[in-house]
Amino acid sequence: MNDHVFVTPAPAVRHRGVEDYEQSFAAMRSFTDARRSDTPDELWIVEHPPVFTLGLGADTSHVKDAHGIPVVQTDRGGEVTFHGPGQVVIYLLMDLRRGGPQSRVLAKEFVRNIEQAVIDTLAAYNLAGERKPGAPGIYVASGTHQGAKIAALGLKVRGSGCTYHGVSLNVAMDLTPFSWINPCGYEGLETVDMKTLGVDAPLADVQNALARKLIERLNLAS
Repeated sequence: MNDHVFVTPAPAVRHRGVEDYEQSFAAMRSFTDARRSDTPDELWIVEHPPVFTLGLGADTSHVKDAHGIPVVQTDRGGEVTFHGPGQVVIYLLMDLRRGGPQSRVLAKEFVRNIEQAVIDTLAAYNLAGERKPGAPGIYVASGTHQGAKIAALGLKVRGSGCTYHGVSLNVAMDLTPFSWINPCGYEGLETVDMKTLGVDAPLADVQNALARKLIERLNLAS
């Protein structure tokens, strides 16, 4: 069975540069509060200074030692994760109502298509990524780092069908802070980046590649 795709007007892709997480978080909520049924969707590409973020149901004990890095409570799904320099972060400010009336079902397929866009992006750099049942995100599918997490995903889907938060892909990071948490609530979960896997790609190139794959996979292009 083919995955469902969403036919919507092409989104605006906004490069917000390096931005504090809390600034992005506030801006996402403000944008979503203000949007109307005819508001175009947007993809925001950002890079954050070091920060740990907690999902709504996160257990704070999964932050073992923050080492002075800010810990921010959010309203996305999921557990704890780390954002920092050298990581692609793309926030998806979408209206799933444009995809059909049953937004609860569409939300699940929306997540699956975001994950597929990450897999497609990795494949473009000759890296194999895969899903794990019950564990959102993308994991290394083969090699010495098989099973390590390379991309995280967390969304907020409001009752209106509007979404924010999004996906992060590790490109060339200081991975040490991941060892100070149980990533996504999994003790001992290895986290890697593309550089560790032998791909030395400029961050901007991967940002643009993932944005393109999201647009293609979600069928957003006009």
